[in-house]
Amino acid sequence: MDAYELQQRAAARADELPGAVLEHPFGPDADVYKVHGKVFMLISALRGDGIVTLKSAPADANVLREAYADIAPGYHMNKKHWITVSGGGALEAELLDDLVTESYLLVVETLPKHARPVDPAQFGRRAEEVR
Repeated sequence: MDAYELQQRAAARADELPGAVLEHPFGPDADVYKVHGKVFMLISALRGDGIVTLKSAPADANVLREAYADIAPGYHMNKKHWITVSGGGALEAELLDDLVTESYLLVVETLPKHARPVDPAQFGRRAEEVR
């Protein structure tokens, strides 16, 4: 998937998530997705190429960086907790969807329970899996 498709796919997934809001605090060239005021995804450009920066559990981030050439430490973010995904590689669209969702859930987990738009432990699971 090229950089444009990467960004469009990530934005489409974020738009599906309950309580996700698109803002532009850094100007029109950076899309910042937040849930209850906390950032979970940034869509911007690096050296003219589109990138997507997402929150990630540190252990997952290490594995992802080792497994995919188009996943790097978070650009201008805490390298332990954020990853940056670039287009043009072998990253599958479904994995990108999962990475966006996981980033969102990691942020939702930090919210007070009354402010969470979803239960992060149950989100995306079928009813028979929850029982």
